[in-house]
Amino acid sequence: MEITKEIRQERLTGERALFGSQRLRVVDTVFDDGESPLKESRDIELWGCMFKWKYPLWYCRNVLAKNCTWFEMGRAGVWYTKHITVEDSAIEAPKNFRRCEDVTLRNVSFPNAAETLWSCDGVTIERVTATGDYFAMNSRNMTVSDFTLYGNYPFDGAMNVEIRGARLLSKDAFWNSENVTVTDSFISGEYLGWNSKNLTLVNCTVESLQGMCYIDNLVMKNCKLLNTTLTFEYSTVDVDIVGKIDSVLNPSGGTIRAEYIDDLTVERDRVDPLKTKIICRQKEPQTVRICV
Repeated sequence: MEITKEIRQERLTGERALFGSQRLRVVDTVFDDGESPLKESRDIELWGCMFKWKYPLWYCRNVLAKNCTWFEMGRAGVWYTKHITVEDSAIEAPKNFRRCEDVTLRNVSFPNAAETLWSCDGVTIERVTATGDYFAMNSRNMTVSDFTLYGNYPFDGAMNVEIRGARLLSKDAFWNSENVTVTDSFISGEYLGWNSKNLTLVNCTVESLQGMCYIDNLVMKNCKLLNTTLTFEYSTVDVDIVGKIDSVLNPSGGTIRAEYIDDLTVERDRVDPLKTKIICRQKEPQTVRICV
C-alpha cells in the first residue's frame, strides 16, 4: 500500500486520536486512554504499536499490524473491518475480531480469547494459540493451520472450515457447524460435533465422551478414538477407525470400520439396525445389544 505519512514513538490519547487516517504508517506508538483511535481508517500500517484502550480498529480497510500488542483494555479491538493482517503479535484483549472480512492472523497469541473471531468471513489462521470459550462462532470460509486452542465451544455454527495440524482441548467443538474438515489434529473434549453437517476428520486422534452424535454425514478416515464412549448416536457415518472403539450407541446409518468395538448398542425402537454396517477387522470379544 502507498504510505504518505509516518508517526513514530508517540503516546496518543483521547477519543478518535487518528480518526479516518489514510495511507499512514504508525511505528512504536502507544494508543492509550481514548476510545476508537483509528476508527474509519484506510490503508494503514502498524509496527510495534500498543493498544491500551477500547475499540482501536473499527470500520477500517486495508490494515497491516506487525509486532503489536493489544492489552486487556484494548477489548473489542477489531470490528467491522475488511482486509486486515496481524502478524507476530500478542492480543490479550477479549472480544476481538467481530464481523470482519478477509482476516489473516499469523503467529499470534490470544491468552484471553473469549468471544473472539465471531461472525467473520474469509479467515486465515497460521501458528496461532488461543485460550477462551466460543472461539470463531458463526465464522465462515476459514483456513486454519498450526493452531492450539484451550477453551470450550469453538467453531459453533461455523461453515466451510479447513483445519490442519491443530490441537483442540475443547468441549463441544464444532456444534451446529457445516462443511468442516479437520486433518492431522488432536481433539479432546466432550460432545464433539453435535448437530453438525458434513464433518470430516482425517488422520486425527479424538478423545471424547458422547462424541460425534446427531451428525448428518460424519466421515472419519484413519482416525484413532481413545477413551471415546457412547459415540455416533443418531449420526449417519462413514468411519474407518485405527484400533478399537470403546462403545457405540444407536448410529442412524452408514458404515463403521474398526479393529473391534467393546460395546455396541442398537435399540430398534430408536434406529433401524439394518441401516448401519459394522465391520470389525479383529474378532475380539465384544458386547452387542440389539434391543427390541
